[in-house]
Amino acid sequence: MSPTLIDIAAVQRWRKLFIAAGLFALLAWTALVKAQPALEHSVEHLGLIAIMACVIGRAWCSLYIGGRKKQEIVSSGPYSLCRNPLYVFSFIGAFGVGAQTGSLSVGLTFAVACWAVFRIVAAREETFLGTAFGDEYRAYCARTPRFMPDLRLWRDESELAVRPAFFLRTVRDGLVFLLALPVFEGLEHLQNLGWLDAVISLP
Repeated sequence: MSPTLIDIAAVQRWRKLFIAAGLFALLAWTALVKAQPALEHSVEHLGLIAIMACVIGRAWCSLYIGGRKKQEIVSSGPYSLCRNPLYVFSFIGAFGVGAQTGSLSVGLTFAVACWAVFRIVAAREETFLGTAFGDEYRAYCARTPRFMPDLRLWRDESELAVRPAFFLRTVRDGLVFLLALPVFEGLEHLQNLGWLDAVISLP
C-alpha cells in the first residue's frame, strides 16, 4: 500500500473521531432546546424522510464505489453528478437527525455542522487523490462539482461489479441515523419530567 493510500485511511479515521466529538457536543446543546409545538411533528416527519433518503442514497453510492476509491477514479452514476455523493447524503441524514428534535433550526444546524466537517475532510482527500492519480483526477475535479450535484453531468455504466460486504456495511452505517429517533424522544421525555431544563425555544 502506498503512503498516499495510508494517508487517506488516516483522514477517514480522523473524520470519524471528529464527527463523534461534534455529535456529542450537538447532543449536549439540543438537550437545552425545546421545539415549538405547532411545527414539531411536521418537522420530525420531514426528518424521518430525510434519514431514509440518506440510507437509500448512501447504499446507492456504495454500489458504484464498492471500495474502489483507493484504486481508481469512480466517475459514473452518482459520482458523475458530484465528487462526494456519499457525503451529500450524509448532510441530508444529519438534517434528519437534528429534525428529530422537532426543530427545523436544529436540523439545519446539524446539516451545516456536517458540511463543515466533510468540507475539510474532502479537501484533504482531494489532495491525496490528486497525488495518487494526477491529471486524471484533476480533470475529474474540473468537470465535476465537489458537493452540489449537476444533473446535466449524469453518465452511467452498463454493468457494475458489486461488493456485497461493502454494500451491507454502508447500509448498516446508514441505519445508525435512525438512532436519532429514540435518543431525541428520550431527551424530550427527560425535559417533560423536568430532569432537563429547555432554555431555548427554536422553530
